Amino acid sequence: MLLRWIAEVADEPLVLEPADQQAEVDTNTWWLSAGEGDRESLSVPEVVAAFERTAAAIRARVRERGFAGAATFYVWHDEQAGQLRCSTVSAPPDALPFGGNHVTCDDLGPVVEGFLTENEPVFVDRADLDDVHSHAQETGIEAEDAPFAVWVSSVGASR
Repeated sequence: MLLRWIAEVADEPLVLEPADQQAEVDTNTWWLSAGEGDRESLSVPEVVAAFERTAAAIRARVRERGFAGAATFYVWHDEQAGQLRCSTVSAPPDALPFGGNHVTCDDLGPVVEGFLTENEPVFVDRADLDDVHSHAQETGIEAEDAPFAVWVSSVGASR
């Protein structure tokens, strides 16, 4: 199922509106999950290839439209939700619409591997958050999470 859903992203509505990045995020962002059986049966190269085909299809659609600006297709693993997420935005890779600490990368393999090998999403009780925060203060560790990896593929005219 996951490979089919990744392929279907290429045919979904696509908004490229640099003046309205929120409309792009709302329309172009997809949340992809997989059951345990699907995760066990898929390989990292299969999933990576599916996303690369989707990026190529989106690139072709962007060019067919005559869109002249930068556009980026990107994929990340949302560990808290237990999902792979992907989106397209009319911006270069260094201007993705993330509020969180992230780092862009050219290798999708580790992102997909993290998703395929995780068990279930982790839900933390609110009371446990106080314990984590206290421990972080005691040990001098920043409360902010480490950056998460975001695979990027240029799909716009400006490459």
